[in-house]
Amino acid sequence: MLLQSLANYASQHYYAVIIILILLAIVVKCLYEIYFSPLARFPGPKYAAVSRIPNLYHTFKGDLVEWVTELHVIYGNTVRVAPNELSYSTPEAWKDVYGHASAGKKTTEKDTKFYGPSFNGAPDIIRALGPDHTRFRRNFSHAFSEKALREQQPLIRHYVDLLVEKLQTLVQEDPQAPIEIVHLYNLTTFDIMGDLTFGESLNLLAGSGDDSWVSTIYISMKTNALRRLGRYYPWTAFLTRKLIPQALVEKTAAHYKACKERVNRRIDPSRNAHRPDIWGIVMNQKEGLRLSREEMYANSQVFMVAGTETTATALSGLTYHLLMNPDKMAKIVHEIRSTFTKDSGIELEALGRMKYLNACIEEGLRLYPPVPVGLPRVTPEAGLMVCGEHIPHKTALSVNHWATYHDPENFKRPNEYIPERWISDEFASDNKATLQPFSFGPRNCLGKNLAYSELRLILAKVLYHFDFNLVPESVGWDKQKTFFLWEKKKLMVTLKPRAGVA
Repeated sequence: MLLQSLANYASQHYYAVIIILILLAIVVKCLYEIYFSPLARFPGPKYAAVSRIPNLYHTFKGDLVEWVTELHVIYGNTVRVAPNELSYSTPEAWKDVYGHASAGKKTTEKDTKFYGPSFNGAPDIIRALGPDHTRFRRNFSHAFSEKALREQQPLIRHYVDLLVEKLQTLVQEDPQAPIEIVHLYNLTTFDIMGDLTFGESLNLLAGSGDDSWVSTIYISMKTNALRRLGRYYPWTAFLTRKLIPQALVEKTAAHYKACKERVNRRIDPSRNAHRPDIWGIVMNQKEGLRLSREEMYANSQVFMVAGTETTATALSGLTYHLLMNPDKMAKIVHEIRSTFTKDSGIELEALGRMKYLNACIEEGLRLYPPVPVGLPRVTPEAGLMVCGEHIPHKTALSVNHWATYHDPENFKRPNEYIPERWISDEFASDNKATLQPFSFGPRNCLGKNLAYSELRLILAKVLYHFDFNLVPESVGWDKQKTFFLWEKKKLMVTLKPRAGVA
């Protein structure tokens, strides 16, 4: 009996000691992060300094952009948003965090915990480190060059013309019926990128393709926020996997399989290897630069996200802000319709010279950036100098797009849609180099030229052919949640075709 009592006492005492040690470890960890960590000198809320949970909470809630922006308003241009992560809203940080290597300075690498692996585990242009990224960049830079774009212009025009035809058909069926323009923009950008990536149409605008691809890609972005919890806290990985709907897992696998099959068809020797699409250009590279099949599959998935959703998002935001500012809409419509007397004259070279059109696009990218969050990089082993401060090894750093572009220190009247700021001396004090919607440095977006081409051509064509009106229910459309990308609502418009347009 006595021995049993002693055993029970020892067992209880053992568990009590474990609990006390755990609590003590938590207290020590908190004290270290707040007072002794190399990042303790940076301002920010104490609760974010001791745990990443607040950051992940706002990620899951969809208001990470608002939370980080509020922190920048309170604490300034540099904020500690997690125990090992800093957010910046100053233009100088672009060069320091994302810029090229220099003498004695190594570049940062992508934060793999933030991005996660590709579907098949192969490196791709977004996730690849060091030599792999350099190889991919050398391959794909040719496919997205100005020269390639000139060759691809007929392909892009074809799908934009299909969009115009689709809109005309919808208006003819019911002139008063509201049209949901976001989805149509998505179908257009998916058709363009599908043809460039696979050498064949997805037939989404034609109505015979599988448009579930569009919705599944966004939902996958949303669930990636959940997967991120498992990467930061591995002991939760099993639970996070269980929380992802099985139907989404199956659709994601089906779309990967579709990518794989389309890539295999495109690179078949019997196909036209000289076609000016992505793989036609890549297959003509030197043997040492070529990609493995698995790398081709992984990169094709990247193109179908990065080259579609973001461009459609930019177009949607731009359309909304023009509709909310009728004086700006009148100016851009006048410029387009006075520059071109017929549809066939609308081409990329002329569009690139149009001042107000391009100012509208820049302002749209500033006020409603397609990727509003910060894209974290990790400091090299020797650390990194950022904005005059040495940042230690393994610190995640990012410039937050939304907070930076809405900071009155960078832009006068930052919350207003003012295309004139890009062409008027009135806004000469704006730090325009702050705007980097395609990121900065050696890993900036390869598709920048293509995105600008699509934005110019689609916007010019639809405004050449139609007068737009915003349906009242879509006022406030821009108030959206973010899960890496915006959770876009339906943008309802009515259209009136121009009479006698050639």
